[in-house]
Amino acid sequence: MTPLGAKLRSLREERGISLKEMAAALNVSSAYLSALEHGRRGRPTGFMLHRIITFFNVIWDDAEELQRLAELSDPKITIDTGGMAPEATELTNRLARDIARLEVEDLVFLRNELVRRAGRKPGS
Repeated sequence: MTPLGAKLRSLREERGISLKEMAAALNVSSAYLSALEHGRRGRPTGFMLHRIITFFNVIWDDAEELQRLAELSDPKITIDTGGMAPEATELTNRLARDIARLEVEDLVFLRNELVRRAGRKPGS
């Protein structure tokens, strides 16, 4: 599941909206929304994201949060380490190989440490 997918599911459940109801309102298939929630689809287009924001009738901070989560929700990424230190290539390859074996706590720790060292707040 992607960060955006988890948020969409949470919003639907908080409001008692089924996947089929949301799909009908957005004029997409429930299979598409399910795949979006579960991370089997890439992040939605800007147009679709705007429709989702409108559907949930969220404003300002909540809309920005959905946009931010969408940017962090591409389940199939490519990282080009060409021209970087060899450690960047090693880290990238180790992460690709081992990420499925890490516990959630490990993932949270690594994410927070990366964010801290890059000088940004968690979640950005």
